[in-house]
Amino acid sequence: MTSTPWTPPVWYPGELDTAGPEHLDPGFVTGFDRKQGYPDPAEDLAALRAAGVGPDATVIDLGAGTGRFAFAAAREFGRVVAVDVSPAMVAHLRERTAGDAERSGGTGGRVPIVVRGGFLSYRHEGPQADAVHTRHALHQLPDAWKAVALTRIAGMLRPGGILRLRDLILDFRPAEAEERLNAWLAEAPDPETDPGVDPTARYVRADYIEHLRSEHSTFRYLQEAMLDDAGFEILDADFPHPVFGAYTCRRR
Repeated sequence: MTSTPWTPPVWYPGELDTAGPEHLDPGFVTGFDRKQGYPDPAEDLAALRAAGVGPDATVIDLGAGTGRFAFAAAREFGRVVAVDVSPAMVAHLRERTAGDAERSGGTGGRVPIVVRGGFLSYRHEGPQADAVHTRHALHQLPDAWKAVALTRIAGMLRPGGILRLRDLILDFRPAEAEERLNAWLAEAPDPETDPGVDPTARYVRADYIEHLRSEHSTFRYLQEAMLDDAGFEILDADFPHPVFGAYTCRRR
């Protein structure tokens, strides 16, 4: 058994309220991978391998979405648990799992275990995991609850276990925020000025603005302080852009 239902205290944030309403919409879920640009999980899988996560490992994917990472990881690692708070995402994951099982004819094609839960509500049971992966999901929580979530993730991992965290994180100081964020918005495609831009096929300026207004990207120096406080050593940090980056961390 991987998890049991758990009702958080009433003073916890409502995870469905923080998930972003579009992620709860089955119509949005159907086109999610397209809008995301069909992200390739190869880099994150390689980071886990390089950090020593082996083929028998148990890996938890928090905020699994449509399962691009989780299904690829299930072919590589011993046990993968795909966790998402959105009922629409979980339904999609379970449908995909059933389809993969049917196509394999019950011959043992490996698929992830699908669990509905979030950073604050998922409870891992059994031996601690060897790795946790999360991509572009932690920013749904305000900073105080990010810190709680990272502490909970550390508790899911065995000592020496690996966290692969990819997210929208601000790699500049607060005094630079106006300049850097205006520059980011200037990069964004905008259907209002370019009718050829399809907002269902990519993120556009309005999406960037909505992210900044209603979600919770944090500054890099605060993110790294939270990781340290939760008990993680940062092995690698890669920021190809001032607004997003990835970490590979080891639980002390």
